This record gives sequence, C-alpha cells and structure tokens, in this order.
Amino acid sequence: MRPLLIPFALIIASFLMLQANAYFNVTYLNTTVILQNDTSAHVREVITLFMSNSSVSQYLQYRQAINLTLSNWDNALGTNYLIEHIINPESNISRFTFLPGPVMRNINGSGIAYLTMDYYVGNVTTKRIIAPRKFEYTFNDKVFNFMHTASGQALYPNSRLNIIIPKGAQVVSIYPAPDSPTPSIPGNYTGYTEFSWYSGEPLSKFSFSYIITESLQQEVINYFSNLFAKYGLIIYILVIVIVVGAIAYLYIRLAFG
Repeated sequence: MRPLLIPFALIIASFLMLQANAYFNVTYLNTTVILQNDTSAHVREVITLFMSNSSVSQYLQYRQAINLTLSNWDNALGTNYLIEHIINPESNISRFTFLPGPVMRNINGSGIAYLTMDYYVGNVTTKRIIAPRKFEYTFNDKVFNFMHTASGQALYPNSRLNIIIPKGAQVVSIYPAPDSPTPSIPGNYTGYTEFSWYSGEPLSKFSFSYIITESLQQEVINYFSNLFAKYGLIIYILVIVIVVGAIAYLYIRLAFG
C-alpha cells in the first residue's frame, strides 16, 4: 500500500506549495497631483500589483465581483497602499473612481496588473492676490498621506510623487529640489510644468509655490462667474422680472395703442 500513497503525498505537497506561493505584492506607487486654478487638485494614483501564478485566478474573481469597496480590495490583496494619499480633513474627496486593470501575464505564469484610483481634492493649495491679475499659490503639505517616519512623512521606498502645475505658471520656490526635471541652471524651473520626487523622499519640510498671471479676458470671465455664483438666484429673478415687464409693456402698447 505504501507505493500507492507516494503519488497522493506528492499531490498534497504540490498543492500546499502552490498555496504557499500564492501571494500579491505591490511593487510600485505612482501618485500624480494635477493642480487646478481653483485651489483643488485632480489626483491619479496608479499601483503596480504583482501576483503569483496561483493568485491570478483569485485576482480575476475579485475583479469580476461587484460592490467591493476599497477596504475590501485592500484586505483581499493584503496591502495598505489602497488608500488616498492626497487628502484634506477640511475638504471632501469627490468624483472618486477605482479601476482594477487586466492581468498581464509573465512567461512563468505570474502576472502584473495596474490599479488606478482617480479623484478630486479641495483646498490642496492656498491662493492670494499679490498684484492686479497676479495670484500666488502655495501647496498645503498637510494633504500628504504617505509613510509616517520619526521625522515626519516620507514617500514609500517604491513610489513616485508627481506635481503638475497649470500651463504658464511661474515657480517661486520649491523644496526639496525635485529629482526631475534637472534644469541647466540650478533652481531655474521656467517653462517646466511637471515635477517629480522619487522613492523615500522626506516630505516633512515640503514647500512649493508658484504664480499665475491671468489675462484681462480671464479676469472679466472670473468676475462675472463669481458674481453669478454669489448672486445667481437674485440675477435669475431680475432677468425674469425684466422679461415679464417687457412682455407686459409690449402687450399694453399693442392692446391700447
């Protein structure tokens, strides 16, 4: 009977080995913060997920499931990377979407997938007028939600932070110096709109500010946009009153000559 038990034991051992080799591992986090003129930011975070051969089918099951929350995904994959890394306690996150991407197979049967979180955060910068049609924006470093160390926050060892400023903005100050770009003249970032910091960068003393000069046309548009946002209902009622009054006036003129 002992020879018959050997194949069975090998099958059990193979099964246990496959289970031991079944795992998920986050290999990289890429966080991109696109700063807006209204002090909010559009954030896109892409997580690179490695999975063993025996975990691919499990990931596909998660991907096909409905009503899985971000917390469910975080627990299922055994990672703590599936959180928003740009947050503001004084402003809600809006328009959040989460997209677990398809599996790209390696030669050995393992796979890689990209998990994308996309959302908007308010009050990522503060804005102040420094001259007519000229505004200075200062980044709020309290929105960071990365790795906590003894000296403050820092990027994860396997991560990258990108900040994109509006086109035409002029950088005033930036610290620490970004890993990219590397200007020909140190400290002169004229013409650059995207700045990146790589793995392990300390963020405890992070500072970033820039100036935007609005055109006269944009100033007029912003003025009336703000006016309508503040007095929209009153303006709407006045327009109705004027239209009704004009119609009544024409009716009286036509009716009574």
